Amino acid sequence: MKIVESTSVNRRLRVAGVTLVAAAAAGAFAAWLVRDQMSRHRKDLFSPHALRRLAALGHMSRADATVDHITLLRDFIAWEPRRLLRKRARAVLDRMERDAEGLLAEAG
Repeated sequence: MKIVESTSVNRRLRVAGVTLVAAAAAGAFAAWLVRDQMSRHRKDLFSPHALRRLAALGHMSRADATVDHITLLRDFIAWEPRRLLRKRARAVLDRMERDAEGLLAEAG
């Protein structure tokens, strides 16, 4: 009877291990896919596809605060029909405006 219990436990551990490895691989693939899409669509801020606009916002979130970027984000917020994307763009714009104010304070 102990041999049967031991085999059952080993089988459960093996299944759990395979499941864990499969989940980790799926997560790594998803992360790679998102990163790839962000790099491909970094200039698609006004694309008809919402996911491309989200990827472009991700790229903009890492960009420096410049007058052109701030103006572009203001135009995007006025144009964007989806509330979620407008909210994300507003967060990026707020960060850029704070950065720009800090630069002005340092210069003056």
